[in-house]
Amino acid sequence: MKAVILAAGEGTRMRPLTESRPKVMLPIANKPMIEHTIDAAVAAGIRDFVLITGYHEDALKDYFGNCDNGISIEYVHQEQQLGTADAIGCAKGHVEGSFVVLNGDMLISAEHIRELISSDRDAVITVKEVDDPSHFGVIETDEDRVTKIIEKPANPPSNLANAGIYLFRDTIFDFIDRTELSPRGELEITDSLQMLIEAGGNVGYQVLKSEWIDIGRPWDLLDANKVLLGKMKGEIYGTVEPYATLKGDVTVGKGTIIRNGAYIIGPVTIGDHCDIGPNCFIRPSTAIGDSVHIGNAVEVKNSIIMDGTKIGHLSYLGDSIIGFNCNFGAGTKVANLRHDGKNIKCPVKGEVVDSGRRKLGVIMGDDVHTGINTSINVGTVMEAGSYSLPGEVVMPQKKN
Repeated sequence: MKAVILAAGEGTRMRPLTESRPKVMLPIANKPMIEHTIDAAVAAGIRDFVLITGYHEDALKDYFGNCDNGISIEYVHQEQQLGTADAIGCAKGHVEGSFVVLNGDMLISAEHIRELISSDRDAVITVKEVDDPSHFGVIETDEDRVTKIIEKPANPPSNLANAGIYLFRDTIFDFIDRTELSPRGELEITDSLQMLIEAGGNVGYQVLKSEWIDIGRPWDLLDANKVLLGKMKGEIYGTVEPYATLKGDVTVGKGTIIRNGAYIIGPVTIGDHCDIGPNCFIRPSTAIGDSVHIGNAVEVKNSIIMDGTKIGHLSYLGDSIIGFNCNFGAGTKVANLRHDGKNIKCPVKGEVVDSGRRKLGVIMGDDVHTGINTSINVGTVMEAGSYSLPGEVVMPQKKN
């Protein structure tokens, strides 16, 4: 059986992190999020993958190639992102019989995939029990069969929300070919499924009981990072000097040096060829990419720091996501907690939205440089390639 993974989108709500890479290639626990999905599918017994690609697809091809170790990856280009049915329809001619559809921006367990692919139905919809199903596509059921799919109903017939993970037979392509544009101008796979149901297809559902994280906004990366790091076991491949302290599960990559006076509390993962310390403090749920420098008197907590970034000295960073090849001037401080303790709001696609988090620092695109003694306020987004002046106070684009 093959897995079709949807990976064509940019992820505009993730800007500026996705300015030069697709959303699915953003790192979590030092691996692109789509790699975690592939790993789960492999653990469930799947070896053949069809990736539906589009935006910056070369990033996927360069990273994975056609794979090896008995795992094969085929790439299918989606010209325009016209909806889920259009994306899945791109796999026509590349799969036979039953196949599973996964999203490259969702973390899911191998156990769920294994159970899903064991079904012999015409289709199976993965659903999640939610408190307020009116914001989701909701299924109506008759015992173990799906009889109807309703998008964002005012009076939901159940609390079972569509999680966007499916098992199909290749007969679904006949219904995708007949699917018409929805009111929002997209080809919806739920419309294709409804036609299959009305044609007498045996469509079931599977309630998701295990781990599932839908990564839609930048701060969701922090939640996913915390979950994945919590499952990792520490491994030391680099050099740890005698007066450095590592507590809990800490992974140190090849060619990395942890200098004297560094104090690291896991779960933490540090990539290859990093220079950490001396005399720094790295707190739990932090992922540090390759070729990163964390210098003297720097404190980092619950953050994702991508490859090539330098935080040289006298800086604080908490609950933040830092892009590739950034540079922190000495004394750069990131605030991550409002004085009034309220949730932090953050600009997303030009609108200020409630992150639902009491602690959130900065979301920083690639190649950002801060001047010495820069202060960055909570919920700030810094665009790729931007910079701050020495002593500048950087505020969110719109008021909290």
